[in-house]
Amino acid sequence: MFDSLQDKIQQAVKGLRGQAKLTPESVDETLSEIRLALLEADVNLEVVKRLLEQVRVKALDEEIRGSLTPDQEVVRIVRDELIEILGQDVSSLSFSKEYPTVFLMVGLQGSGKTTTSGKLARWLSQRKRRPMLVSTDVYRPAAREQLAIVAREIGVACFAGEGLSSPIELALAARKDAADRGHDVLIVDTAGRLHIDEELMNEVSELRSKLRPSEVLLVADSMIGQDAVRSAQEFHERLGITGVILTKLDGDARGGAALSIHYVTGQPIKFIGVGEKYDALEVFYPDRIVSRILGMGDLLSLIEKAEQAIDRNKALEMHRKLQTDTFTLADFRDQLRQMRSLGPLEQMMGMLPKVGIFKDAARSRVEEKELVRIEAIINSMTAQERRRHEMINGKRRKRIARGSGTSVQQVNQVLRQYVQMRKMMKSMSIGMLGRQLSRLGAAVGSENSPAVK
Repeated sequence: MFDSLQDKIQQAVKGLRGQAKLTPESVDETLSEIRLALLEADVNLEVVKRLLEQVRVKALDEEIRGSLTPDQEVVRIVRDELIEILGQDVSSLSFSKEYPTVFLMVGLQGSGKTTTSGKLARWLSQRKRRPMLVSTDVYRPAAREQLAIVAREIGVACFAGEGLSSPIELALAARKDAADRGHDVLIVDTAGRLHIDEELMNEVSELRSKLRPSEVLLVADSMIGQDAVRSAQEFHERLGITGVILTKLDGDARGGAALSIHYVTGQPIKFIGVGEKYDALEVFYPDRIVSRILGMGDLLSLIEKAEQAIDRNKALEMHRKLQTDTFTLADFRDQLRQMRSLGPLEQMMGMLPKVGIFKDAARSRVEEKELVRIEAIINSMTAQERRRHEMINGKRRKRIARGSGTSVQQVNQVLRQYVQMRKMMKSMSIGMLGRQLSRLGAAVGSENSPAVK
């Protein structure tokens, strides 16, 4: 996500390093490169103009021009302006006082409305809500069956509406059924078209009028760039959308839609889709996205993912082993398994800041099959070899390579990776991560201890 834009902005700012102070000429040269990078990322032209004008004015302020670190000051200004364009604060969903709250999902055909409706239902159910899904797409073959399959896979209710063929009747019947059965949220997956037409708008407008939804959420495909921005503008003018969910940001999206939609429509991006799985839906944090664009990483999102996926007791046990120098190859294998459970590895690497020990890691493109191969190599070792890696001599390495279907060179590489990871994680366990885990241990201890009466 945003890799190309990230690299080009960093390259543009690099030219300011080492300068005694900022000059109008150096600022203009840097902004010219940033302008090119933004346009290549398919950012709306008006957005680009507004951003660069603000950055230039602030960068040439007397206090900034006299700074000892002009490149860092320009990055800070660019960061602040990008956050302003993206909407400053995270935008929460609105819920009605009466059950059920209705969320109307709108968008063009192929934008991912049905899958996103399922992702949103799963996200809500994890937060103690009781969502119900309903499809009002009576035109596309098997559209309603598709949503029913999604609902089954994520374990939420779906209103079938057997015998009903009118979108309005389906939606109203689903709302009554949701209220009767105690569901507090109804997610309405509407029909889409290949392009915006009068028939589509009239139908969705009527649904909006009859259902009085708390949210009208536009599902927009980030892969289509400025076409997504134009359709968002039209949907907002005709319907009055309350928020946007951007899909396919894990693909080859250049980022233009994400950086343009809020500015053009005035409506917030509420979620982003970052994968095909039903858990691949993230709340949109403007400041975190900007940090990723500028190569500062997004450690907060990474930590949140880890907290959801990683067992706390296992994390504490790993911390203890690192401190006592008993972290084995079996533990290394378990850590790789946990990394895979967080999501696509490339996505995780993209959340690391591109500085220090993470610089090369963030840029690497480690494939999932590489992790599978590492696991196969470790599994081919004996229990004793996994405990004491130093005993693995040349003869043993040949046997392990044969058993795992790999080469001796690949076995050597895994052993080197293990030693490097052990050293890095041990140093991290002593620093900030260690303090975090110590606090976690205290929390786990208080949870497990009997209550004081």
